[in-house]
Amino acid sequence: MSDKITIKDLFDLTETIAADYLNKFTYPWEALKGISDFIIELGNTLPEDRFEKRGENIWVAYSALVAPTASLNGPLIIDEEAEIRHCAFVRGSAIVGKKCVVGNSTELKNVILFNNVQVPHYNYVGDSILGFKSHMGAGSITSNVKSDKKPVVVKGENNFETGLKKFGAMLGDNVEVGCNSVLNPGTILGRGVSVYPTSCVRGVIPEDHIFKKNGDICPRI
Repeated sequence: MSDKITIKDLFDLTETIAADYLNKFTYPWEALKGISDFIIELGNTLPEDRFEKRGENIWVAYSALVAPTASLNGPLIIDEEAEIRHCAFVRGSAIVGKKCVVGNSTELKNVILFNNVQVPHYNYVGDSILGFKSHMGAGSITSNVKSDKKPVVVKGENNFETGLKKFGAMLGDNVEVGCNSVLNPGTILGRGVSVYPTSCVRGVIPEDHIFKKNGDICPRI
């Protein structure tokens, strides 16, 4: 089975405000370097009757629900009907899609969350893209820097040198990540993947597979 890790393999681009930007690239990690600039460019075009500009380079949809204890830092776009809960920490360079949930003590940094993504409980998501309706269980995180600080390599049927020292994970549409799991730098989860709780995941997991543990990955029946 060949790797299916292009943007078109992983994501339904009709489910993100960042579709025009992502369409410029083949592989999703290629988009990580330019998220901040894209947010500023797009934010300045958003309709003023639907989005409020809060401070420098922060745009929040009027229909979004943002807790007063949440920390919002730009560049940032929070799309319509999203929910940013108590003590969420958005460090900046983030797009939060429609009807997303960013929960208690969750931290976001340099990310694109497609519509209907849920990162609701104690999650860290950095230098990553999460596809439509993907969900990270409580305490699950993306690890975005290798311990040796070397550039991240995506390891699958083929290895891809990304040239990036900071690269978390790419979650395709409808991915489920179990509680307290760690997605190591350069992890790619294909559409419909499920990850068992407390897992340590690395490399490419093919679409419609279940990751139980290292060496035990089975197709969804």
